[in-house]
Amino acid sequence: MSLPLSPPVKPQLALSRKELPTGEEYSYEVKLDGFRCLAFVDGEDAFLQSRSGKPLGRYFPELVLPPGRYVLDGEIVVRGADGLEDFDALGQRIHPAASRVERLSVETPASYVAFDLLAHEDESLLTRALEARRAALERLLAGDEFAGAPVELMGTTADIDVAREWLVHAEGTIAKDRTAPYRPGERKGMAKVKRVRTIDAIVAGWRPGKEPDTVGALILALYDGPDLRVVGHCSGLTASEKRRLIGFLEPYQTGEHGTADPSRWSAGKELEWIALRPELVVEIDFDHVPPGAFATGQSCAAGAMTRTRANARLISCTCESRTEGGV
Repeated sequence: MSLPLSPPVKPQLALSRKELPTGEEYSYEVKLDGFRCLAFVDGEDAFLQSRSGKPLGRYFPELVLPPGRYVLDGEIVVRGADGLEDFDALGQRIHPAASRVERLSVETPASYVAFDLLAHEDESLLTRALEARRAALERLLAGDEFAGAPVELMGTTADIDVAREWLVHAEGTIAKDRTAPYRPGERKGMAKVKRVRTIDAIVAGWRPGKEPDTVGALILALYDGPDLRVVGHCSGLTASEKRRLIGFLEPYQTGEHGTADPSRWSAGKELEWIALRPELVVEIDFDHVPPGAFATGQSCAAGAMTRTRANARLISCTCESRTEGGV
């Protein structure tokens, strides 16, 4: 490729914040539930780069970008029937079998949502302010060659009230300094606030930590009708909590223990578990649940324990509760 930027290029990252920054210099975008991807297009050739610098193109053959000379920053997403991002379906697209990749490209096609333009023709735009790069991106995507292409322009707003709504109804909000240049690999000029939800869950067991005599994670469960169903785990424990919980959980142990099958997240290691009587309730903060997770028994994303709930009613810890109240 003869572009002014060549892969790999580290994407600019967002700094996690508790609250959205405000000011005339900020614009806001909805936080997508997808794969970060830089797209390098030189003539008919295209290279899709992951956040870590690895090639993604072979997994998404349907993402045929219009010919030209440009470098985009954006996210690859798969949307469900409701129009929302389906991260579970997206994750299934990463598969070694070419036949499966081809089939899923038809069954669950992906789209590329562009939110920045890093280079165009012979010019690198990294030193330009975001507002200038955004204007150039809008002009590029408005071209006839992009009509019908699997490329979308990320929406943006300067309205802080709209941005705060995304913290309730979407995965979160990204705030960007419109005066800032693009800083590859740095957490400057961008901030993110994730949507955080809360739920009461039953502690069905625990897993030992890496250090001796510590709890590594709590195994969480919810009632699905009369059945208690494991839905995820909580590993956001402080060092003191990990030690304290050993003695606290001991009276609730049933004597049952074993190992779970290795998963792609455990580097092939078996996960030891110790079962508990379903008598403890904890309040959990979490920011992501795969579609249908609580309906099918699929694990939810790891949460962070807020507190134990000694006076909580076990019967209220149900799969339906995740859609009620502040959840």
